[in-house]
Amino acid sequence: MIRYALACEAGHEFESWFPSGDSYDAQAARGLVTCPHCDSPKVTKRIMAPALSRREAAPVPAPAAPQAAPEPVRLMSEPERQLRAMLKSLHEHVARTSDHVGPRFAEEARRMHYGEIESRSIYGEASLDDARALLEEGIAVQPLPPLPDDRN
Repeated sequence: MIRYALACEAGHEFESWFPSGDSYDAQAARGLVTCPHCDSPKVTKRIMAPALSRREAAPVPAPAAPQAAPEPVRLMSEPERQLRAMLKSLHEHVARTSDHVGPRFAEEARRMHYGEIESRSIYGEASLDDARALLEEGIAVQPLPPLPDDRN
């Protein structure tokens, strides 16, 4: 769209909008552009300054003060850290004070329970079925919770 300042032969000044400069020329040639005051079709363009929007210059931001490095994002809450530390401590205690018998755990536990060998603290691996069978025989066993890091 374009806005033109116009004047008729009687000196009346007015403005009007047109889709383009060619559109104004075509309408004026056909007598369709008339003065709103006296209805005269003898209308001419006036000198007009283009409309410019007034933009205020954007303020230049002040240099930012140096900031401390951001703190790293914690992947674990403090209670979870404490729980992991306790599990690790438990594993270390068992390893320090017990004999590791590996996959022979169920066999060794039975031999101690029935007095075939001297009783001592042991740890190792047993299937779920072996652990159930030991409990049904009255042999006290307790699973050692895995360390969370061992599953990753």
